[in-house]
Amino acid sequence: MHNLFAKSSKAIGAGLLGLAIALVPGGIWGGLYMLNLRTGPSVPWAVVPMAFALWMMWQYLSGKGRPHSTSPARFALLRARPVAAGVFAWSLVAGALAIVALAGYWIVMFQLVKMPGNVLPNFGSYPLFTISLFVIMGSLVSPLSEEAGLRGYCQGILEREFRGPIAVAIASVFFAFGHVNHGLLWPKLTVYFLSGIAFGTIAYLTKSILPGIPVHMLGDLTFFALVWPYDTARRVIWERGADGWFWIHGAQALIFTALAILAYRKLARITADSRHANPQNSFDPSTLTAASISAI
Repeated sequence: MHNLFAKSSKAIGAGLLGLAIALVPGGIWGGLYMLNLRTGPSVPWAVVPMAFALWMMWQYLSGKGRPHSTSPARFALLRARPVAAGVFAWSLVAGALAIVALAGYWIVMFQLVKMPGNVLPNFGSYPLFTISLFVIMGSLVSPLSEEAGLRGYCQGILEREFRGPIAVAIASVFFAFGHVNHGLLWPKLTVYFLSGIAFGTIAYLTKSILPGIPVHMLGDLTFFALVWPYDTARRVIWERGADGWFWIHGAQALIFTALAILAYRKLARITADSRHANPQNSFDPSTLTAASISAI
């Protein structure tokens, strides 16, 4: 019982730490771009302080700065390690297939359960140059902060206490919880949880968050541009019946899930081969001491 309590406490602590790292930059960016739009949208000045804030965050999380006693632990937990080209390529393939499947699940969920769509910023009346820079910055903030916080720090700590799949699942629960601002609705949270599984599996197999960052960016851009803007127009099948698109998106979800699983299996094989060929480049979270983690 004591061991279970200790593990549960560490899991909660890791999750809260990961959420703090993941959510604070997004809150800062939201405040900056809203202030920018109110004070003068013709000059997108908000991207400058946000870029500096992201750089400072990355420097600290990667082990730079004081206290120097925690630098090795911070560097290890961020897990921003380069991977072999083949590992990176298969991470992108597996992640992209998973995103297509997730888009299918999201659309199907909206046709099975009546719920409000995600609220998107209305940029229609603002200069294209400003909006373009805002979109680029927005596509960097969430992937960098969420991968660092939840797939780096949180999952790195969890992998020290639990088996890999369990660590990925727990981190994914916190990832889903971090999106409750989109609605405390089980269909949405289920898709966010599955997204966490997709991103977390890449980090677990590759022992690096770097391959997951472009995958996360692709996912955000896909949902922002191709999925969420059309949510309000979707109708549940219980009202009008299931049309052809419902079955197409259902097939999309299932087929691309199968393809993604095959790609993840391939990624698992090549990452295992890569670690055997270059054992000095692998990282085992169990090598971190409890004292070094708690000091962060």
